[in-house]
Amino acid sequence: MNSSKVDTTNLICGLLLVATGLWFAYQSFELELGTALRMGPGYFPFILSCALMLFGAIILVQSLRVEGEPMGAIAWRGMLFILPAPIIFGLTVQGLGFVPSIFISALVAAFASHKMKPLSALILSAALTAFSVLVFSYGLGLPFQRFGPWLGL
Repeated sequence: MNSSKVDTTNLICGLLLVATGLWFAYQSFELELGTALRMGPGYFPFILSCALMLFGAIILVQSLRVEGEPMGAIAWRGMLFILPAPIIFGLTVQGLGFVPSIFISALVAAFASHKMKPLSALILSAALTAFSVLVFSYGLGLPFQRFGPWLGL
């Protein structure tokens, strides 16, 4: 096989997806799988991990067929701001409530782009918060506490 005709980015992505799927499939064997008609608690995670492995395999095959561009620099700034955003949400949603947690998480994630200005980040976070409250709280009627006990409201 010609090594110059490999898409390195997709090769790494495919390998990561297959490895992640294998790990979750292995974990799901500790639970009862059941059958398609009588699903056990491990059935759905196992099926999802198989789908993950299938998508990873498809990406792997494509990476060997197509010549890709060289991999660029790792986007450290993106990882520094995107990865903590859902963690911040999870840690603050019970104490602060849905509205402040969404706003703070969106604000943190907005700065993943070096092009984002503070005013734009505030506007984007407010718009995303309003949209989320409209959809999840009013539209779907999910029982989120909009403002939590930490705020004393």
